[in-house]
Amino acid sequence: MAVSVPRRARRPRSVVATLAAMLLVTELLVVLLAALALLGLKDLPPAVALGGGGALVVLIAVAAALATRPVGIVLGWGVQVVLLATFAVSIPVGIVGVVFAAIWVYAMIVGRRIDRREAPPAS
Repeated sequence: MAVSVPRRARRPRSVVATLAAMLLVTELLVVLLAALALLGLKDLPPAVALGGGGALVVLIAVAAALATRPVGIVLGWGVQVVLLATFAVSIPVGIVGVVFAAIWVYAMIVGRRIDRREAPPAS
């Protein structure tokens, strides 16, 4: 006979955390494909394309995993800065960075607005 252990109630996830995680996972896929494209086009040396792309993929994965915590959101902002800095490496990838940064800013503003509206009234 199995003993059932009562589950701890999960804290509801904020809209900001949900949007951040979704956007970061999408960015992860795009960055991975962009690194492979830069490698295939021989725009960068293989070590730079795969090393830089791999490091950025790891940073994005950590930020997405921690999106429910404030440090995850801060890492997400850091990811946006790094993606904007890719203009120095490749202009098309930098343009993708601008698009994702704009979506990130919009998602953070709208997510916070929704979270504030849905928050229980203060006593």
